[in-house]
Amino acid sequence: MASNPTATQLTAAPAKRTGLVRCIAIVLLALIVLAGIVVLIIWLVVKPKRPVYTIEDGSVHDFNVNNNHLNSTFGFVIRAHNPNGRASIYYDSIEVSVAYDDQNVAFSTLVPFHQPTRNVTRLDAKLLAQNVAISSSIAKDLKLEKTSGEIELAVRVKAKIRFRVGAWKSNHRTLRLVCDPVMLHFSSSKSFQRTYCDIDL
Repeated sequence: MASNPTATQLTAAPAKRTGLVRCIAIVLLALIVLAGIVVLIIWLVVKPKRPVYTIEDGSVHDFNVNNNHLNSTFGFVIRAHNPNGRASIYYDSIEVSVAYDDQNVAFSTLVPFHQPTRNVTRLDAKLLAQNVAISSSIAKDLKLEKTSGEIELAVRVKAKIRFRVGAWKSNHRTLRLVCDPVMLHFSSSKSFQRTYCDIDL
């Protein structure tokens, strides 16, 4: 019986396409692995250290609790220390919130910035609590805090950051800070105690 050339050609064509797809997949996989190795080498050479964050100063003004609603203005100086000699940091978005007894009472955003290597930057954060609804128990506690002359708060920061080494920039990473407890005095005659922040990066 004579062979069918058309059937042979149809069988050979899918085999060639399969081989081409396999070759492309291998090349792409190799490029991905190579890129990962390059990034790993850069990361190991640079050995970036974690930044250090503290609350250096804090204030509270126009504090008033009425009908289970809070009005106040909070101010904080956040110190950001980048100890790295080769890696600078881009802060592309920064959110700051103030919480009392795990309830957020004020929120603000800060201007994005680039922090050079071995640099200390101080950020001024002003947060406004405007007619914030609170529970009756928290309202009672806040009034007691004001009577005592000081209030204990937690300052939380969430930021999208990137590390830069030379021309290379990392992907975005989420930086979370919890600075607790932060003691604010209603009297300006009392000095502020620095608070160190826990970092999750």
